[in-house]
Amino acid sequence: MYQWQRQIQTIVDTIDRGIQAGEEEFLTLGALAQSLGYSEFYTTRKFKESSGMSFRDYLRRRKLAFALKEVRDSDRSLLDIGVAYGFSSQEAFTRAFKGAYGVTPGEYRKHPAPVVLRTKIQPFDRYFFGLGEIGMVRSEDHVNIYFITIPAHKFLHVRNRESNGYWDFWEKQSRIPGQDYETVCGLLDSIKGKLDDHGGSEVNCGSGQIMAYLNDPAGRLCGWGIPRTECWGVRLPSDYQGEVPPQMILSEIPAGEYLVFEHGPFDYEQENRTVEERIEKAMADFDFSGTGYRLDTTPGRIMYFYFNPEQYFKYIRPVKRETGLTSLV
Repeated sequence: MYQWQRQIQTIVDTIDRGIQAGEEEFLTLGALAQSLGYSEFYTTRKFKESSGMSFRDYLRRRKLAFALKEVRDSDRSLLDIGVAYGFSSQEAFTRAFKGAYGVTPGEYRKHPAPVVLRTKIQPFDRYFFGLGEIGMVRSEDHVNIYFITIPAHKFLHVRNRESNGYWDFWEKQSRIPGQDYETVCGLLDSIKGKLDDHGGSEVNCGSGQIMAYLNDPAGRLCGWGIPRTECWGVRLPSDYQGEVPPQMILSEIPAGEYLVFEHGPFDYEQENRTVEERIEKAMADFDFSGTGYRLDTTPGRIMYFYFNPEQYFKYIRPVKRETGLTSLV
């Protein structure tokens, strides 16, 4: 099963590259099966076992997800967009779009309310399968620590007071109607203007989406002895006026000072656990003496967690100045 999870990950990555490049010849079941060295029948059966849907349905939904962002963000005609993503006519594109999102492309362009976007499946995860790391890793610290000021912004999110960590968070969220992983990430992925979205070019769960921890007296006591509530959401500009999905909360986050613990790019398969341990150790060992700051445990302050192995692994923790002390930063 593990080997096929990895093979399916290769297929979904190839699908996204092919859609973005407009290379239809790489998006057929025959071409993908041949690249893996298996029959079309065997490949499609294993794809459905791993992803929960047929190859054909997944490909169609991914094309619609990319098309939706073009409808929202570009001035390109709806006919041109539909044809570019493999639909034979504007009518066929409109039917498929409305079937997936409940509105026509024209209606969505006029009023781009949040919809559940079909995000990219991620069937391969070494840590989900308990496989740990591969090979040796460097023993150096590699954690950069620095203070920053983050301007006022908004945070659109769901929250859970009982969860403990990423996997537990989504397991508990899945029991709440309308707050499961696919629905929440799909809605967040469709929202324009996310501050961490790198231009909004990606169609993937994680595009601008981050874990956060809210200081909350009613929350769960964490390992640092601070009661907190775990959240998943996106940061938005302070003047954001868009529609808020009914299952989500839009919080005003005032300008504030933060302490960042950041590790640079790393090999996810080989180093993830070690990088996590480095960050945890750096946070536990950090000495605030002489900095003029201390950790801010005031209710309502928020900590952000960013995870992208190609860029960084970092925690951004709220701090405040010590009364009567001059900061050395």
